[in-house]
Amino acid sequence: MRWLPVFYVVALLLLEPMTPVDWPVSFALIAVPLVTAFAHGPVVVAGATAFAILLEGILAGTPCCAGRAVGYLWERHYVASYICTALVGVLGTILAAHRTHRERTLADVRFVADIAQRVLLRPVPHQIGSLLLESLYLSAAAEARIGGDLYEAVPTGYGVRLLIGDVRGKGLLAVETAAALLGAFREAAHDEPTLPALADRVETSMNRRAMLLGGSEVGERFVTAVFAEITTEARVIRVVNCGHPPPVLIRSTEVRELDNGRSAPPLNLGMLVGEPYHVDAYALRPGDQLLLYTDGITETRDAAGAFYPLLQRLRSWRTLPPRELLHQLHDDLLAHSGGRLEDDIAALAVCLPAARRSAPPASPGG
Repeated sequence: MRWLPVFYVVALLLLEPMTPVDWPVSFALIAVPLVTAFAHGPVVVAGATAFAILLEGILAGTPCCAGRAVGYLWERHYVASYICTALVGVLGTILAAHRTHRERTLADVRFVADIAQRVLLRPVPHQIGSLLLESLYLSAAAEARIGGDLYEAVPTGYGVRLLIGDVRGKGLLAVETAAALLGAFREAAHDEPTLPALADRVETSMNRRAMLLGGSEVGERFVTAVFAEITTEARVIRVVNCGHPPPVLIRSTEVRELDNGRSAPPLNLGMLVGEPYHVDAYALRPGDQLLLYTDGITETRDAAGAFYPLLQRLRSWRTLPPRELLHQLHDDLLAHSGGRLEDDIAALAVCLPAARRSAPPASPGG
């Protein structure tokens, strides 16, 4: 776009000798200021305007142009062209100044959004103890940075505690709900000795927030979430599911969902049921990988309307480490949807690396 004015002028200069006298292409130089305003600031547009008027005068006063025997530098049609070019230049300069101001404002807003995302969804550590971790977040909106999907990993005295969640709804209220949930989880993860107690405390915080804000819309807002705890010493994965898509356990021999059919209601709706949270425990082996994700992944559709086959894809990627796995998932989701995501996407991959075999000691003789 920055070179568009140059290409435009060059094209006109190439066409000028080919046109008849009655159709001087030099009149098209009136558009040069607007073409320049697409990608340049007001100073450059003003300079392009002056250049266009000067070039119009040169073309009008040159007898050889378009087969003319004499020049028409001050002929009334050409004078009108100079005036129109100057007026268009003024409008183009104003347009460029307005566009530049809007771009600066947008850059400031995106900078603030980046800071907000780092506070709300701060990058998880790449390694906690012996566990390797990677995260993925994709926004359905091209210019968005934060949304209602969330994740977190906190090292505690009870093991590494993980959270993946999806706030019902969109907009700033969903972001505020996600921030409140993450704050409650980060604080309670260090204090509560069990996952059910942790989920119950987060549920209490969400209920209290809904009552303080008031309004039927906030009262109906809920969050689906999965709380997980990994203890590498006991090699156990504990899961409490609150109405969320179940985590996926990835092994070199199998890929399966960790779902025993005992999911609790989403957060902020548990008070309607009053049942205790159930904990499901699974064995963790060296080389195993756990994938927590939001339903934006499995609900991604292709052009024919088919949902994204997550388990099928994971079976072909089960040997990939967390970083490569999420990179592959990211690229494949965009390819499956044609680059048009309908919902926000979040994923958290955790892996217990396989123990490396130590090399045998060398013999005295080498």
